[in-house]
Amino acid sequence: MSRKVQAELVTMCMVYEGDRVLVQDRVDPGWPGVAFPGGHVEPEETFTEAAAREVYEETGLKIVSPKLCGVKERLDRDGSRYIVFLYKCDEFSGELRSCDEGENRWVERADLESMKLADTMYELLPVFFEDSYSEFFLRRGDNGEVQELRLL
Repeated sequence: MSRKVQAELVTMCMVYEGDRVLVQDRVDPGWPGVAFPGGHVEPEETFTEAAAREVYEETGLKIVSPKLCGVKERLDRDGSRYIVFLYKCDEFSGELRSCDEGENRWVERADLESMKLADTMYELLPVFFEDSYSEFFLRRGDNGEVQELRLL
């Protein structure tokens, strides 16, 4: 019996400076709202390289030494997995710009909870901000409702 499963690999990176974090107000109708920059891992790159590339493509910032802080995993009904490698980084250079995916801007960390966050971003924030969590697990039901959500 094969243990291989289909998986979609993605990164997300919280870029921060003191108490300010970089957010993207996403315009994608499939996942609108405020989130951190990120995107798909290309076949030839490492997860860390993908995180740095995506941040640069979406924000114009070149990040240095992003640190893996956790994993978000969604188990889909067909048995496939959507896996997001979560990074954070406070070393960067460049000039912030927005992109087709949304407006990028700096906000105070304390203001995040009152913003219109993208689906499940509110529940994901502890993985970025609290050392006691490193995994976010999500399973949805047939009609898309959250069936199971755990922070580990």
